[in-house]
Amino acid sequence: MSSDLNRRSALKNIIAGTAAIGVSSSFSALAMDKKESKPISTKLKGNINHSVCRWCFSSFDVETLCAEAKKIGLKGIDLVGPKDWPILKKHGLESTMCNGAEINLVDGFNDKKFHETLIKNYAAMIPLVAEAGYKNLICFSGNRRGKDDETGWANCVEGLKQLIPLAEKHNVILVMELLNSKINHKDYQCDNTSWGVELCKRLGSENFKLLYDIYHMQIDEGNVISTIKNNHQYIAHYHTAGVPGRNEIDDSQELYYPAIMKAIAETGFKGFVAQEFIPKNEDKFASLKKAISICDI
Repeated sequence: MSSDLNRRSALKNIIAGTAAIGVSSSFSALAMDKKESKPISTKLKGNINHSVCRWCFSSFDVETLCAEAKKIGLKGIDLVGPKDWPILKKHGLESTMCNGAEINLVDGFNDKKFHETLIKNYAAMIPLVAEAGYKNLICFSGNRRGKDDETGWANCVEGLKQLIPLAEKHNVILVMELLNSKINHKDYQCDNTSWGVELCKRLGSENFKLLYDIYHMQIDEGNVISTIKNNHQYIAHYHTAGVPGRNEIDDSQELYYPAIMKAIAETGFKGFVAQEFIPKNEDKFASLKKAISICDI
């Protein structure tokens, strides 16, 4: 099964649940002590606020994921809705990218026929996000279905402008994810940074920004570091994964994450960077610690 299908399946389950409401030395330091059940503790540097996407670890319940994330030193969990927020709070973690208001990844704001449902869903969810003390709420452009750029922008503006005042009132940021349309999300409209930035400019609100998914944008446009530096003011959140294949972050893939993280930190970014790779290691949390060690500059 492809990673795209994995994500869609996992997100479908999560949304359904929420609708009701030196590198090598670092690897050694983070290794599991085989003689102990408890992992060696991690001391993060604090330059990057780390989180992890829920769907990548969907084989574990939220309680287990939170407990392990806390041991590693993560600040929160991405793509978690209201049903599981109490568990995150119990562990002192944030819902760093809330979800549950979207219909799915393909039916989004670029199509007027979905506006009524989306506006109803987001109008209900925005106050819940704020009440819980969270800030980011994910949204999607949806697929083109033959629409040109101008039509997509105009339709997104028409729908989102009905929600921006509510988002501003509650200090919640609607965050549209950039997804690649070459491999994983065929026909998705917001598939490059310039398209998303133009939408940000047309909406003209600090309460609408982009989720810059490094994996997706490496596939669709590349030039990751320069793009981040030139457009950081429009980016509210980052996702990571190895390219190709949404693999674990290591020296077998084409992105050098320490340099990317350094570029992000140098922009003054204070938001969250979430790991969104598919763990291959039998010990999935060892894979997560390894990725964090590489990205913690």
